Amino acid sequence: MNRLHSQLARFEDAFPGFRTEIVEGSVMASPVTPHHGATIQRLWSALEPQLGPRWGVTSDVVFPFDEENEFCPDLAVIPASEVARNEIAYAPDLIELVVEVVSRGSIRRDYEVKPRRYASRGIANYLIFDPLKGHCVTMWNPGPDGYRGRDTIPYGPDLTVDSPLGKLTVPTANLPVDPKARPRP
Repeated sequence: MNRLHSQLARFEDAFPGFRTEIVEGSVMASPVTPHHGATIQRLWSALEPQLGPRWGVTSDVVFPFDEENEFCPDLAVIPASEVARNEIAYAPDLIELVVEVVSRGSIRRDYEVKPRRYASRGIANYLIFDPLKGHCVTMWNPGPDGYRGRDTIPYGPDLTVDSPLGKLTVPTANLPVDPKARPRP
């Protein structure tokens, strides 16, 4: 596990400005933009104070799901004791809530591939924040083939997520929207 991730770390060093992970057996690199980073920072700042001392937030560390998928979620809520260990890789079964922020290179992975994998591991809530469309997709009620519940909420009002961690509220009015995004209908 660590050997493969150390190979991915070399890709990240060779291609600054790109985030790498293994998806369906292929090494995938996605360019990272300022809106991507700003969204992650604002979400982290909104979620962390609501979690309490038992839970922590981590970002861009590897979670090996199987031989073909090593995901590096933009944000993952795992036990605080695990975050304190400061590892480069963690078991996906530790994740209670996962957040991905869409980039131009990650659309298919974030909307199609990852929901199946996250749900199959019983991750209670999956949130997709999409600065390209200016909306959030919330998924809950995981099953073996994906999430059974799904809502799409445009940025603007606060997002409230009912989770095993309690009710979590995320302000969306000030999340960045890509200036090249398609206008909302």
